[in-house]
Amino acid sequence: MALIEGFRVQNYRALRDVTIGRLSNQQHGEPLTPFTVVIGKNGVGKSSLFDAFGFIADCLAYDVETACDMEQRGGFERLRSMETDDAIRFEVYYREAPNERPITYELAIALDESGRPFVESEVLKQRRKGQKHGRPFPFLRLHHGNGMVWAGEEAVEEETNEEDRAQEEVELTDLRQLGIATLGTLKEHPRIKRFRDFLKGWYLSYFSPDAARSIPSAGPQRHLNIHGDNIGNVVQYMEREHKDRFKTILDRIAEKIPGVQSIKTDVTQDKRVLLQFNDGAFSDPFFAQQMSDGTLKIFAYLLLMEDPDPPPFICVEEPENGLYHKLLDTLAYEFRMHATGKKNAPQLFVTTHQPYFVDALSPAEVWILEKGADGYSTIQRASDLALVANLVAEGLPLGSLWYSDYLDAR
Repeated sequence: MALIEGFRVQNYRALRDVTIGRLSNQQHGEPLTPFTVVIGKNGVGKSSLFDAFGFIADCLAYDVETACDMEQRGGFERLRSMETDDAIRFEVYYREAPNERPITYELAIALDESGRPFVESEVLKQRRKGQKHGRPFPFLRLHHGNGMVWAGEEAVEEETNEEDRAQEEVELTDLRQLGIATLGTLKEHPRIKRFRDFLKGWYLSYFSPDAARSIPSAGPQRHLNIHGDNIGNVVQYMEREHKDRFKTILDRIAEKIPGVQSIKTDVTQDKRVLLQFNDGAFSDPFFAQQMSDGTLKIFAYLLLMEDPDPPPFICVEEPENGLYHKLLDTLAYEFRMHATGKKNAPQLFVTTHQPYFVDALSPAEVWILEKGADGYSTIQRASDLALVANLVAEGLPLGSLWYSDYLDAR
């Protein structure tokens, strides 16, 4: 499964220029771990960094203007960093598989003459086979909707005269749409399609316990949606399609949720699905509508992790909210156990401000986001702080060091 090694965002709210991991032109750093956690105080930009991933995904799912105008964003001018007229820029550096050459996706969004956001530029590039140094070769390059694209799987693998035949000039008619949204649907561009499919598969969790308490119409569904209001439908699907495996999963999940012995579904006469929890003390079960926010939340996260075909990239903001503090190390362990970096395993990106959750993490997994005197955010990896790495090596938990201000800027 594809793995993001680095991400850069520029001119996005307080994130004037923030990079996590490594990029094609910044190879000195270590790549992102399969399980990456960003910590920081309130107001330093954790939500903005989380939303930066969501913004790119929304640009693909809708268009850049719609993505800017969504309720949580409020328009391009509210998104662009103050005191700049430059475009909002993103860079994603990822590998489709561990042994594959990395690919870079660059996206810039600006305002046109009428004051509407549009795609200013878009690039997909990769080094040729056997190329160890030098700039990656772009197999998609667009500026204001015009540019070049190279067709086929092997068209730009080596420097040959075949490049001219594979090269096509393109002109997009809708500058609000990403070029990958259009070109990624064509069989002539399989590499663009793979990146489009990867981006389309990103999952940003906006789980709401109240949504999970809704009683949806019966009908199995393969994947948990971003709000979690189809959690009963997913349980139905797993019961039907992966019965033996799912029984083991539910037993394991029930063991990790205090006061829960078993979980199952029940379909009512009017064809609605109820999620039942049994605590073993009473013959009658409790329904999702009666369960605590924390119980529903940890159940949803564990169910998401156990998806037989999980999303390639999962973002979760502040998973600790509503959870008993002694469950946090269990949740961190479950996240790490599933985000292994191996085939068919998801990559997890989490933001948190809970030291108990951070106690279960290693310095290489944690990034510290802070806001400078100029109002813009900076970020560094906990493992880059020599004192912190040494103290953790001696057995001190990382969250406790954070609580004691050892992770603050020095």
